[in-house]
Amino acid sequence: MDKKWWKESVVYQIYPRSFMDSNGDGIGDLRGIISKLDYLKTLGVDVVWLCPVYQSPNDDNGYDISDYQSIMNSFGTMQDWEELLNGLHARGMKLIMDLVVNHSSDEHHWFVESRKSKDNPYRDYYIWHPGKDGEAPNDWGSFFSGPAWEFDESTGEYYLHMFSKKQPDLNWENPKVRREVYDMMTWWLDKGIDGFRMDVINMISKPPGLPNSEDGGTCINGPRVHEFLQEMNREVLSKYDIMTVGETLDVTPEDATLFAGTDRGELSMVFQFELMGIDSGSDGKWWGKPWKLVDFKQIFSKWQTELEGKAWNSIYLNNHDQPRLLSRFGNDREYRNVSAKMLATLLHTLQGTPYIYQGEEIGMTNVRFETIDEYRDIETINMYKEYLEKGRTPEEIMEAIYAKGRDNARTPMQWDGRSPHAGFTTGTPWLAVNPNYRDINVEQALTDENSIFHYYRRLIELRKQHEVIVYGRYELLNADDNQVYAYTRTLGQEQLLVVLNFYDQPARFNWTTPEAEALSPEKAQAAELLIANYDGVPAGADVRSMDLRPYEARVYKLTN
Repeated sequence: MDKKWWKESVVYQIYPRSFMDSNGDGIGDLRGIISKLDYLKTLGVDVVWLCPVYQSPNDDNGYDISDYQSIMNSFGTMQDWEELLNGLHARGMKLIMDLVVNHSSDEHHWFVESRKSKDNPYRDYYIWHPGKDGEAPNDWGSFFSGPAWEFDESTGEYYLHMFSKKQPDLNWENPKVRREVYDMMTWWLDKGIDGFRMDVINMISKPPGLPNSEDGGTCINGPRVHEFLQEMNREVLSKYDIMTVGETLDVTPEDATLFAGTDRGELSMVFQFELMGIDSGSDGKWWGKPWKLVDFKQIFSKWQTELEGKAWNSIYLNNHDQPRLLSRFGNDREYRNVSAKMLATLLHTLQGTPYIYQGEEIGMTNVRFETIDEYRDIETINMYKEYLEKGRTPEEIMEAIYAKGRDNARTPMQWDGRSPHAGFTTGTPWLAVNPNYRDINVEQALTDENSIFHYYRRLIELRKQHEVIVYGRYELLNADDNQVYAYTRTLGQEQLLVVLNFYDQPARFNWTTPEAEALSPEKAQAAELLIANYDGVPAGADVRSMDLRPYEARVYKLTN
């Protein structure tokens, strides 16, 4: 059993802009985070992943970095950041920083120099091309709508930007670029951070000749990506006891074992997005389709079984780019409390490192702003314009945004139900607070023993107490059941049985594998109930057969 501290950890993701504002300017900041460290300690998390706080013009909320070694003014100072790091370490928590090196801001001094002339020493830090027959070099599209190429008048060439035109892609073919990145990473690690979350890291290698999409041209999993990551590991990562998680688009389990295989010398784990596409339609994420539990189980089970013993999973159901898990996979109305706990049970009993996104632990939900003017996310605003031009009605487009818009995750953290703006700021928030903050907030959650927050706290404690939850082998039960998700986790003589009803109707679970049939009635009735999201679970019941209430979750421990 290959034990690592990051396998045994629970990570809490902070989106700094929306977490806590300390100075009334409406923008969350580092001193705001510092003021809430005891809250994170009470929750019990081990690691904080901090979304970008570097100097940035903020075209894409900090993912467009103009200086990798300084702090954005609206977030505070380097001294504040150092106090945050020390405060986390003093409380036994670790800090991982966002690493955004597929692209920089167009205001980074490298790009400012690069666009000055074709023979500038920094020209080759980015991907420039004269174009073909007066057109862009190829047909690649930006992830934020429109083409991925921008024509630059000053030198008469195009530069590549897979995201906003203010986010030019760095040229990783240039060894000087790689050296700059590795030196910057080393600088942060020497300051004492505990690792990196790496933004779209499997896009850093572009195919030679930049072929069109129809000819296989893609910047995902390019030909040199593993070479670059192994070099990064040799030059930087292997010299520290840290965790790394790569955001990797369009990867399979086979790909993940290359990026994060135990013997590969690349990353600790990756984020994969297969589950995040479960309700996407043929026209992409915005025009979705209903998801089915059998498909949901099949995706999780594939990643659990195919990475077993080869690579480590990261487990999440939402983040700063995804809608709220409760609104997407649970029931954010009449069953908000129990369905949030049921989803939490899933996240914290699978094999892999669980990631909690801020507000998830109090059951925050998606938001429905009345007009597009209230939204701030560049992807959402571009999409609204694009689909208006394509003939969709404003009402249709707003419904898509209510379901999938990134600002669902970015509304400010709801600290109390008394103050204006939920206690997030004394000023005007950069993005409006979800109006349901009067009922859903931290203050209420802390005082209610039956709250979602305290359930998360108990799940995190259980993970620390039972090695089988971290390292046990996963096995799916009743794969074709479209209402109940049940599985076992087995480590040596210990076994967990996890049973989850995913719907608002009662359900019946029957465990009928040969393994279950071999259980004596005494053992089946002696299973220890570790946690459940309802009171009144009958003691001494036979775990091989049970009736479940809407969204009911139970975790039993059996000992052979």
